[in-house]
Amino acid sequence: MNNNIEKNLLKTILFIYIAISSSMILAISFFYVKNTQDNFEKQLLKYKSDYYIEIENSLKMKITMVMDILDYNIKNLNLSQDEIKKYTINFLNNLTFEENSSNYIFVYEVLNFEGGDNFAKMLVNPNRPDLFGKDISTNEEDGNGKKFREEFLENIKKYGESYTRYSYKKPDSKALQYKLSYFKYYPHFNWIIAAGVYIDDIENELNLKKDELKEEIRKQIIQNIILFVIFLIIAIITLALISNKIYKILKNYKKQVIENEKELKVLNKSLEEMISNIAHQWRQPLTELSSILMFIKLKFDTKTLDSKIMENKIEDATQVLEYMSHTIDDFRGFFSPKKEKERFYLHELIENILLISSNMFKNNNIEIVSDIDKNIVLNSYLNELQQVILNILKNAKDALVENNIKSPYIKIEAKVDEQNIYLSITDNAGGIKTEPINKIFEAYFTTKPQSQGTGIGLYMSKMILEKSMKGKLFVENIEDKARFTIKL
Repeated sequence: MNNNIEKNLLKTILFIYIAISSSMILAISFFYVKNTQDNFEKQLLKYKSDYYIEIENSLKMKITMVMDILDYNIKNLNLSQDEIKKYTINFLNNLTFEENSSNYIFVYEVLNFEGGDNFAKMLVNPNRPDLFGKDISTNEEDGNGKKFREEFLENIKKYGESYTRYSYKKPDSKALQYKLSYFKYYPHFNWIIAAGVYIDDIENELNLKKDELKEEIRKQIIQNIILFVIFLIIAIITLALISNKIYKILKNYKKQVIENEKELKVLNKSLEEMISNIAHQWRQPLTELSSILMFIKLKFDTKTLDSKIMENKIEDATQVLEYMSHTIDDFRGFFSPKKEKERFYLHELIENILLISSNMFKNNNIEIVSDIDKNIVLNSYLNELQQVILNILKNAKDALVENNIKSPYIKIEAKVDEQNIYLSITDNAGGIKTEPINKIFEAYFTTKPQSQGTGIGLYMSKMILEKSMKGKLFVENIEDKARFTIKL
């Protein structure tokens, strides 16, 4: 009798639990669907706004890149200003940033900042070759009667740049389409350099995204309803059969998660920093590679390209590409459990690091003094050691630049005793002000703004040396100098 009562009571409890759970699932599903539908338009508007901001930033980045190339050519190419202008005009007339030919660069040479019928001369416009070399007026209106050149000229006079919307002929079409363009003034040549994108292309992308979002939301709703039902069934079965076991598993799992949480955060942070470091290290080689290609093209165009120049430039480009490839291999190697030691000369490692990062120091007038015995051989993890040395050198460079040191230098030395190799990196940036000084090795410690990259960080550098390489990393102040010493 008691067994029957207990069974009936259990059934009643389970029935009530199922009824309550089902009601909750239905209510949650209803409000979830309603809330999802209500928020869809808001999400779409936000996505549209964010997408336009992304487009504007992309246009600005393209113009900034063009101006960086111009600055580099002016500084490094042994050509007259007119030759550089001619070369640049020819280069930009053939430049598009995507497969879509409507995404092109156009350039005005400003003749009169007050505007008027002869305010500028058209130098580059692949869409309108008929305008090349002709005077351009700010009084000209687009298809909707808007004096768009007058608008962007006023903004440039005030801010040096302008985002302007107007209607303009699209490539391979006679129809006028709305266009969003970014204009920026380049004072060295008295040019206005611009790039734009047609609004209908943006709207087409947005409509595709809208359809994708609708489909994703529909799938999410269905998936969540199914998941809710499955969850209900699993919860009932679990409650009836293995609630205690699940509770213990979850309890143990929670304990394990808590114990590993700090280590996981550190690993996630290191991954983020390593990716940032790759992006930082690739930026300079990409610029160097672009410069090499432009130099070869210039020599070819001027018929001064000989086999010796070509061989030298191919060798330079090969070194840059090998470094970029090694950067990815280094990253993969650091997180791979199958890391193997290799035998290498310390002076070759330092020379390779200084070769790749030479512009970083040259651009900041930092002298590098390297005194490494060519007979010092290591049997260790080359990739990890390279990352550590690069990080210390970059920190030294940042300190020298930030403190505006006159006659800045970084000295790299190595010495050997019976058991160890000591590699020291010293800069004259005024020493480290942090007290105690070893605090700089703590996780997440930084003196840099959050917007700046931090490389792999001193914490990770120390961890790599101590855990992976069984070495040590020390720091000390010597008068107005900071010295990092790697013991291997």
